[in-house]
Amino acid sequence: MRPSLLDPLFAPATSLPGVGPKVAEGIARIVPSTGLDDEARIVDLLFCLPSRVIDRRDVTTIADAIPGTIATLRLRVDRHQPAPRAAKNAPYRVFCQDETGEIALTFFRAHGDWLVKQLPEGEMVMVSGKLDWFNGRASMVHPDAMAREDAGGLPPIETVYPGTAGLAPKTLRKAIGAALERLPDLPEWRDRSVNRDDLSEAPPTFRNVLERLHDPEEPDDILPESRAWRRLARDEFLAGQLAIALVRARLKRHGGRSFISKGAGPDAIESVLPFRLTEGQKTSISEISTDLAKPEKMLRLLQGDVGSGKTVVALMAMAHVAEAGAQSVLMAPTEILARQHHATIAPIAEAAGLTVAILTGRDSASARQPVLDGLASGSIDICVGTHALFQQGVTFHDLGLAVVDEQHRFGVHQRLALSAKGLNPDLLVMTATPIPRTLVLTAFGDMDVSRLTEKPAGRQPIQTASLPVERLSELAGRLEKAVADGRKIYWICPLVEESEQSDLVSATERHEWLSERMGSANVGLIHGRMSGPEKDAAMAAFKSGQTRLLVGTTVIEVGVDVPDASIIVIEHAERFGLSQLHQLRGRVGRGAEASSCVLLFRGPLNEVAEARLKVMRETEDGFRIAEEDLRLRGEGDLLGTKQSGTPGFRVARLDAHADLLAEAREEARLILATDPELSGPRGEALRILLYLFGRDEAVRLLRSG
Repeated sequence: MRPSLLDPLFAPATSLPGVGPKVAEGIARIVPSTGLDDEARIVDLLFCLPSRVIDRRDVTTIADAIPGTIATLRLRVDRHQPAPRAAKNAPYRVFCQDETGEIALTFFRAHGDWLVKQLPEGEMVMVSGKLDWFNGRASMVHPDAMAREDAGGLPPIETVYPGTAGLAPKTLRKAIGAALERLPDLPEWRDRSVNRDDLSEAPPTFRNVLERLHDPEEPDDILPESRAWRRLARDEFLAGQLAIALVRARLKRHGGRSFISKGAGPDAIESVLPFRLTEGQKTSISEISTDLAKPEKMLRLLQGDVGSGKTVVALMAMAHVAEAGAQSVLMAPTEILARQHHATIAPIAEAAGLTVAILTGRDSASARQPVLDGLASGSIDICVGTHALFQQGVTFHDLGLAVVDEQHRFGVHQRLALSAKGLNPDLLVMTATPIPRTLVLTAFGDMDVSRLTEKPAGRQPIQTASLPVERLSELAGRLEKAVADGRKIYWICPLVEESEQSDLVSATERHEWLSERMGSANVGLIHGRMSGPEKDAAMAAFKSGQTRLLVGTTVIEVGVDVPDASIIVIEHAERFGLSQLHQLRGRVGRGAEASSCVLLFRGPLNEVAEARLKVMRETEDGFRIAEEDLRLRGEGDLLGTKQSGTPGFRVARLDAHADLLAEAREEARLILATDPELSGPRGEALRILLYLFGRDEAVRLLRSG
């Protein structure tokens, strides 16, 4: 059970004064909860860190303020000029002055009574906001902050948090202040002897750190490099590495099974393959077979660039396990990918004498029942599916191997949850996102790693070009000719529908434009808001050649396989991360036909966007692209998670805190070597740390032994 000391922090955010359901929704959008549901809790507010500060210590005068910038002024209120009753849209103005001149504070749809209380005539006030000049007079529209001097004035340094629609900054700051008041005094979980930052002076406590970040004394206090942020990042890395170490320890403690294969299963698969295995595939298959034969549990990450043939390697592993008499599952992150995996492997596996089934959340009860019966009886050797594979009511006769596709969508959290359910199969996780070594240590530090670096024989290089949006008509003309020649084309847009707030072209709008030019019968549409059957129908029409150009969003990013698609256009390419561009480009070049990728951009490009497009034109090497992506944008985008923050982490950032990672790994190993059950006084404190950072499953692993 969670220590009762933490109960105040795990209460819903709505238990704080001024936080209703709408405000709580806004909080959840800024800092997604690591809990089992999406409800924002008080602890989530503590980890909502400021993105910048407004420094109001430098009070200026009206005459000296730089137009267009934030200015803090000490003013005397002269007079109020309410909006005329007949003109509802006219502004309410309050005229103030200092020794250098006059300024109009302007408010639209203002409440006059409230303004009279806030800015009484004749009183001295402090006002801060963006100052501009209109018709020879200084003006400030809707000041950011106002306070009477006799009431203490304005805070000298004010924090600014990430914004979200419907959540006023003042409301969020007030909620965070209330959350800090609920923070209990927690026992110390760090060992100063292994924390380099803490050797010189008394280290700040967890409470000190959060108070300093949310109420900084200096602007630099909120920088990721600050001592306070580094303390928090180290705590978070330690929680993550401790969770990983506990998974590994549990696997070792429970032992595994030795799956012995004489090679008949894998040989049968290889004999029906329509191509020859690459050297990389052979090496990976050998490494996995060795792991499967050992009595310890396998926990291996298979990294392979787009189109490098990971699925075949996984199929060989599943054939090995089937020969040894056990079952395997292949779990995909989306239904579209699960059905595609099933369509790819079922004919090969069945030709080699293996029984394959599919199970997804969308299956009808009548379709599910035979699969559930087959899994329970052991008559099904391999089952492909989504997370529905591990839901209640699914029982395996003898599950020996779980293969998980797209590891970054199935992280340490899910692996812990899987182990906590008592399912403890050998685990092979695959990703088409090449991951730099630093990140492998962060998110997958408990895994052995196999890498596929070659493309299968017959795969063609992809010619990549970037094109400004001004040449759109010219591009469309070329594509019309390509469609007439029987080519298949993807066209990717970043949005589903047009938005008033955005100048990005939506998939639906682009679909209409291309349909007019090429005929609606030739142009299909696929996006995430469509139902499963609608997506399946759109993909089937494209695969069969009924449609020749498929307009879509990034729903096609992972794993969609149409070998004869040979052109991809990525619109607003400057808005995508490098890794995502590489994933999207990998949808073509999968057959024998020469392929091309057009990166359509809207200028002017900033430095980072220009560098991204240059890397894409220069190389198809996913590992080089991954390293460049980490350098240019940070680790969040690389694994498809939010941009600021390492996968599974809320505040730690590799660009600023990479040096703390190795320290956290070593500390986690030392902790488990000296107190494997976390039962001593420090162990109890470390359990609190795991709960704070959402690693509850790790504590459950300890309880379940």
